[in-house]
Amino acid sequence: MAMNTIRLQLRFLLPLVVVLIAAAYLALPLMDRLTLRWFARDLDLRGNLVATALSDAVADALNESKGDRLQALIDRSAQDERLLAIGVCSLEGQLLRHSRSYPSDLDCVHARTAALQTAPQLRLAGGAVHLSMHPVLADSEPVAQMVLLHDLSFVERRSQDTQRYLIVFIVALGGTIALITVVVAQLSWRGWVNGARALLRGEGLIRPPGASARELAPVAADLRARLRDLDDAYRRTLGPLTEWDPERLRALLRSQLRGDQVIVVSNREPYIHGRGATGIEVQRPASGLITAVEPVMRACSGTWIAHGSGSADAEVVDRDDRVRVPPGSEEYTLRRLWLTPAEEKGYYYGFANEGLWPLCHVAHVRPVFREADWKHYRAVNQRFADAVVREARSDDPVVLVQDYHFALLPAMIRARLPRATIITFWHIPWPNPESFGICPWRREILQGMLGSTILGFHTRYHCKNFIETVDRHLEARIEHENSTISYHGARTLVESYPISIEWPDEATRASWAPVEVCRQRVLERLNLPADHRLAVGVDRFDYTKGILERLQAVELLLEKHPRWIGRFGFVQIAAPSRSELPEYSAFQARIHEVAQRINQRFGHALYKPVHLLARHHGHDALNELYRAADVCLVTSLHDGMNLVCKEFVAARDDEQGVLILSRFAGAAAEMREALIVNPYHLDETADALHQALTMPVAEQRERMASLRSTVREFNVYRWAGRMLADAGRWRLRERIDARVLEHSGHEAP
Repeated sequence: MAMNTIRLQLRFLLPLVVVLIAAAYLALPLMDRLTLRWFARDLDLRGNLVATALSDAVADALNESKGDRLQALIDRSAQDERLLAIGVCSLEGQLLRHSRSYPSDLDCVHARTAALQTAPQLRLAGGAVHLSMHPVLADSEPVAQMVLLHDLSFVERRSQDTQRYLIVFIVALGGTIALITVVVAQLSWRGWVNGARALLRGEGLIRPPGASARELAPVAADLRARLRDLDDAYRRTLGPLTEWDPERLRALLRSQLRGDQVIVVSNREPYIHGRGATGIEVQRPASGLITAVEPVMRACSGTWIAHGSGSADAEVVDRDDRVRVPPGSEEYTLRRLWLTPAEEKGYYYGFANEGLWPLCHVAHVRPVFREADWKHYRAVNQRFADAVVREARSDDPVVLVQDYHFALLPAMIRARLPRATIITFWHIPWPNPESFGICPWRREILQGMLGSTILGFHTRYHCKNFIETVDRHLEARIEHENSTISYHGARTLVESYPISIEWPDEATRASWAPVEVCRQRVLERLNLPADHRLAVGVDRFDYTKGILERLQAVELLLEKHPRWIGRFGFVQIAAPSRSELPEYSAFQARIHEVAQRINQRFGHALYKPVHLLARHHGHDALNELYRAADVCLVTSLHDGMNLVCKEFVAARDDEQGVLILSRFAGAAAEMREALIVNPYHLDETADALHQALTMPVAEQRERMASLRSTVREFNVYRWAGRMLADAGRWRLRERIDARVLEHSGHEAP
């Protein structure tokens, strides 16, 4: 009976395989035509991009009488491996210039005729060639025609490969169908139906003996959720299908974290209530951390725990020290903690900013460690851990610990809330193991940070430094391929999450004044003429930001290029910061001294080359300055990311302006279209500043458009989304592990 069934199946399957192979051969010509049409369309689009990119340069070169510049431009552009030749025709049909490989028998008239055909292709000695013709525009008017010849030989090679793969696929498909059919034919119909019903009820192979379908229902739900997570991870590897925004982040929180509570812990609060001349005033601090994290809290409506430092902070909170923010919209809760002057001096100014800050920044300032400061640091971390426990509505909240002020906090929270998902993000660089070994309490700090579920840094380089530091100072198991550290039975994922900013939406951009208006306002405020060139730097008064080196580069620019004297001004915004520390007060005095010296050397009664504005500026004022500036300098000596460069790019919707960026800022890894400099090399920075001031408008537009695309796609919601998605997958895996251990008769850890 079985043999007869197999014979019947084979009689059916063999003709099926033959039909499939025949269909494949019949489909090949159609596939070749479709493939050729697709590639021709792609080459037309590519030709448009090439022509658009060269249009300004070709139009300028046409005005020259000799034409050497046009010939050099064509020869250089024709070096692309798939671009065979380039020709430039006049509007009257005369071939003006062409590359060396341009066919001698192809004039402009024949090229225009060929370009109008449905399939604009030529056959030359080297094989098939695709021809396209594009206008060269000057002030939106055509001044010439550009002929582009693309190599099509790669299409023929890919078509041959496709044919081979298709035949192999059809044969394999036929064989697979045959095998499956033969196997299915041997099964009993009733047994197959009963087995399928059992599987659908949760019985059969996946159910342990003695377990019921109801007991496995939670595991099945977790597995289905895991499949959804894998599907989301796969889609994310393909790139963002939609732009990251608050709504997408909320959707991710609902799907990945199922609405779990999110708690943020930072030293600096997002809103400060102070008493002013008109009563209680609200101020938003100038901080990269606030800029990045505050949009996330608005999206998830969580709780933010921070030190209350405003003079009127205590007057606006309720009896539990909570206040709803932002003022007017009240989208999340701000919980304030109060520190004594001694605690603030020891924890914040002492251990955090005289110890950890210079330790992690290679900026040639020696770190200072005191036993009293360490005790305050540990005590304040414990107070914040107690506040997290009190604010938690469940035993497994998602806690986002921000920055170097709370290195001990993750382990303290873990001791009280073992099931919490703790994400620690370190906003400053992490030093190499030798440098970190200076810290007397290096083991305690590493142990505190390894209480995190996920530990994030800006760059892979900082992750590598941290893993090597743990390897040097602790007995831990490190899995380099997975970037995980196992310490005392707990695992920590060490991953890079480049931080960013909130991309301005259409309504925000519509509220901005035009660039010309912003420029006029800034120049009038600084008493500068309308044709003045302007460079800007925006920083806190900090020795790691390279302000001194920046001023020296400006001085060197005026030395090397005296034509900028009287025509160029540099505006340095320097918000006062940590003035209580001797290093900072001495640094601020040094900056004022250097700025005054440059102004005395190159300025006069009606002209100052350096404008040092040592006061806090709001977001709107900074945005106006960004839009007015010709150049923005971000020359950090060592920095985690530095968001000033991204704020400048986001403000330039006119696609003008040039960004000069330090290679030692984390943003340099993403923003390669900026002018990357070594801030310690003053001549290099001065030359880059001169290059920026003389850069053609077309090149500015090309660089800025690429930078804006990068910042828009990799915005703050994407940064938060990646961290929270990783946290969601981690939480789901732990829940599945706990369920499996529970149903197998073991207790979950």
